[in-house]
Amino acid sequence: MEKLTLQEEEAMLAIWQVKVGFIKDFMDALPEPKPPYTTLASTVKNLERKGFLKSERFANAIRYSPKVKEVEYKKRFMNGFVNNYFQSSYKELVAFFAKDNKISTEELKEIINLIENPDQK
Repeated sequence: MEKLTLQEEEAMLAIWQVKVGFIKDFMDALPEPKPPYTTLASTVKNLERKGFLKSERFANAIRYSPKVKEVEYKKRFMNGFVNNYFQSSYKELVAFFAKDNKISTEELKEIINLIENPDQK
């Protein structure tokens, strides 16, 4: 799976939120400042070409929906990120944020609870 650009990721976040829709629907779901309509349309076409979206024609309009699930993309991206920057160690990732005071003791306790009780929410 290809890594998306920042612009493509922002578009995909809106698409995952909307689930099925037209470019106007995705535009409405994007935060401000919104890109020009033509820019988003081009980005959506690129996402379809890369295999992230499927499309179906409705008269003169094209309706898009995700082919790749958000959680699937996040898993792939995070695995690559951890492999590239933290020597494939999630412990190193957590330690990095702990040392930089980006994660609190309470949050670490919640993570430990999730690890010890994976079926509990």
